[in-house]
Amino acid sequence: GQVVYSIAEEAERGASVGNIAKDLGIDAATLSARKFRMITGSSKQYFNINASTGAVSVEEPIDREQLCELKSACFLNYELVLENPLELYRMEFKVLDINDNSPSFPLSEYHINVPEFLSPGARFTLPNAQDLDEGTNSVQNYTLSPDEHFSLEMQTRGDGSKYPELVLKKALDREQQATHKLVLTAKDGGDPPKSGDVLVIVTVLDTNDNAPEFEYSVYRASILENSTSGTLVVQVHATDLDEGPNGEIRYSFSNTTSADLQRMFLIHPLTGEVTVNGVLAVQRPLLEMLIEARDNGAFGMSSTAKLLVEITDVNNHGPEITVTSLSSPIPEDAVPGTVIALLSIMDKDPGENGKVTCQIPDNLPFQLKPSLGNYYSLVTSGLLDRELISGYNITITATDLGSPPITTQKALWVQISDVNDNPPVFSADTFDVFVEENNPLGAFLYQISASDPDIGENGRISYTLRNSTVAGSALASFLSVSLANGSIYATRAFDFEQLRSFYFQVEAKDNGSPALSAAITVNVYISDQNDNAPTILYPISQNGSIAVEVVPRLADEDYLVTKVVADDEDNAQNAWLSYHLTHSSDSTLFHLSSHSGELRTTRSMRSTDFLKHKVVVVVRDHGDPPLSSTVTVGILLADTLPQALPDFDDSGEPPPLLNATNIYLIVSLACVSCIFAAFLLFLAIVRL
Repeated sequence: GQVVYSIAEEAERGASVGNIAKDLGIDAATLSARKFRMITGSSKQYFNINASTGAVSVEEPIDREQLCELKSACFLNYELVLENPLELYRMEFKVLDINDNSPSFPLSEYHINVPEFLSPGARFTLPNAQDLDEGTNSVQNYTLSPDEHFSLEMQTRGDGSKYPELVLKKALDREQQATHKLVLTAKDGGDPPKSGDVLVIVTVLDTNDNAPEFEYSVYRASILENSTSGTLVVQVHATDLDEGPNGEIRYSFSNTTSADLQRMFLIHPLTGEVTVNGVLAVQRPLLEMLIEARDNGAFGMSSTAKLLVEITDVNNHGPEITVTSLSSPIPEDAVPGTVIALLSIMDKDPGENGKVTCQIPDNLPFQLKPSLGNYYSLVTSGLLDRELISGYNITITATDLGSPPITTQKALWVQISDVNDNPPVFSADTFDVFVEENNPLGAFLYQISASDPDIGENGRISYTLRNSTVAGSALASFLSVSLANGSIYATRAFDFEQLRSFYFQVEAKDNGSPALSAAITVNVYISDQNDNAPTILYPISQNGSIAVEVVPRLADEDYLVTKVVADDEDNAQNAWLSYHLTHSSDSTLFHLSSHSGELRTTRSMRSTDFLKHKVVVVVRDHGDPPLSSTVTVGILLADTLPQALPDFDDSGEPPPLLNATNIYLIVSLACVSCIFAAFLLFLAIVRL
């Protein structure tokens, strides 16, 4: 058989459980004799049987929670063994729970992290309390300390178990309250009920829901234009109510700030210090930048502040001269007011420092005229002459109105191009050319040279002969001229005796368009050559006979026998004639005037003089070499003219003193004398 007993836990020692003898129908008096014993697998003996009465009592108080832990039903199984006869009975003790344990939580406090961005209705599982008791003595409900942001709701799992949930009923704001402390109370159903509390600390996790805020929405600063790199402009500061990375701020320039300004300034990402970076190359007196402060949250939030930097101008920029258009070369006939160049003159400085005055030297035929805006026109103000000045180096001086002023200069070279405005010019009004007669064909006579101050084709000169006639013949039959260099050549031999001089005109013409020309008269003077021997006009011998002159037999001294008359077609000294007596039968009787050609008696005639005399007269000019002619004159001494002239081939003259034999003797004597003198000189030298 089997018997079941119920016993409340924690029953005191000796507490009655039942009577096994009575319940099993066994005679209690026989229990001892039958050697009853209780067999259990438990380490402790919780119950005892009275051998006399069979009463079952508590031997050891039972702690159900220790014995059965979390089992819903707690049983202790025993076996009762009786001998004589052997019998085995099963005994089952059901340990009944009493409310001896309060609900408890595993931890003394619980932490829940709640992001502040969650909306109301968000749920968070709360820890379950543990109660070793069972049934109604176990945890029956939970309560939560009052809080405006949280409430408690019970939820049921699929197995029917319930658990508490923390429900967010109002949005959190970490910046207002970062921690919420709640008390969760678990109550059992015992009588009286027991409870256990646990502290639930709700930590509001920061959400990057606050953008950084600058101290000022607009920062203003002023710096000098020539501030060096690293100069502090301003320090901006922003705060962020978030914490951690969400509250860490980095500063930078907004993307809307121009790239030029971002290169000119640097901002420290951590301190917010704005400094100058490099050269402040700006044209505006007020610079506007947007500075962004951004936190380091996952979705970084940012805010911007405006930075206005006033640049105090320093006159550190000189005027810049840019030649936008230049016409060079310009023709020398350009009228005054012709635009030569268009200049752009700028100064990057603002205000008075950027105002510019511009000028060029006064001694130039140019002037600067203001044009549109900052443009100037360089125009001609006078007449140009390339032949005087072929180009101008124009120095443009631009000066700003800063203090001190800065001056910039730029040189322009303006070339003057040639215009055919100058005709060829000869060095003289006329040219005289002297040429000797009997010149060879093609002989160079003279080179005509004209100059033209123009250049290029305008200054290239060609020479031609103007049509004319000379002595009834075309000029071209006498002369030719080189087209390129003006050299004049003879095309025939000139004869002074036929043509002594003539003139013609040479035209010099340039190759400009239209061509300009000039002409010059060339006088040609043919100089005489001694090409004609004197012609004896008187006395004239006829048919090879000798001209005869009759002189009175007793003619007085200086009697004019005859006058030799001659002529020479040459000119000047070539025609200057002189008369010479080269032979006379009696040299003491006649003499001849070298200038007049008069033949006169040297002395009075004597009766002893020969009746026939013959003289040879030479007429010589003064040419180089000189030319001469001779005439033989026979002189007859007679008081009357004979009817027949004697023959003058044999003049009856005495034989000459110097014949060939006499000459040989004289030469021999002279040679012997010279040899003797040389011998004496030799002896004298040897002796010394």
